[in-house]
Amino acid sequence: MLSPTSALNIRVKDDPIMAGRAAAAEAAEALRRAQAAQGSARVVFAAAPSQRHLLEALALEEEIDWSRVTAFHMDEYIGLDPGAPQRFGNWLRTAFFDRVPLEAVHLIDPDPAPEAAAGAYARLLAEGPIDLVCLGIGVNGHLAFNDPPVADLDDPQEVKVVELDEICRRQQVDDGGFPDLDQVPRRAITLTIPRLLAADRLVAVVSGKYKSEAVRRTLYDPIGAACPATALRTHPRCTLYLDADAASLLPSGETDEG
Repeated sequence: MLSPTSALNIRVKDDPIMAGRAAAAEAAEALRRAQAAQGSARVVFAAAPSQRHLLEALALEEEIDWSRVTAFHMDEYIGLDPGAPQRFGNWLRTAFFDRVPLEAVHLIDPDPAPEAAAGAYARLLAEGPIDLVCLGIGVNGHLAFNDPPVADLDDPQEVKVVELDEICRRQQVDDGGFPDLDQVPRRAITLTIPRLLAADRLVAVVSGKYKSEAVRRTLYDPIGAACPATALRTHPRCTLYLDADAASLLPSGETDEG
């Protein structure tokens, strides 16, 4: 059973498209509320194939003034060519940023000085509250590039340089981003877990049977760095959207299916 102190909402849909669309509807409503309350919104996006259906549906949502939305992303490889399609900023431009008229898009530019880039990005994020984070969960339970070997749920930093573990790097190959493991960068810049959890609302999309064990651990393992995604259970406004395959290891009765 889930911890009675967990505020995490779980929604299970039949397939990845339905999960993404449902997540987009909640994300859109969060943006509308933020704009109604304060005139603008600031959002952090994940870049991954699992997020494509959310992004496609979100771009079609109505009654969002995109000219009053500022976009960030949560991680980026170090050492790739600026034009490489594997760079998450480039992926997000194609999948979403170039499809809606955003007020501003702040991309992580890690080279040639990653530590300085991390500090500069942290300062941009700190200029105002983050209203929404749209994210996923890695096969090793990571959030952004906070892999179990380097994750710190009480990290004093907001953005930092990290070493990527092999499971994380292999996922990038399995997701089709790279032809083989040797071509996956070993370092990246990532928003830390406290920085992600500082957002007002989190909407997570996870799909595929290969993520089912990570989902199970997220919901039932002790909260800690061994499975960084367990930290989602500490956030008061986080919804986890799963397809049937990603939810396949969960007991019935703990999810809202439909």
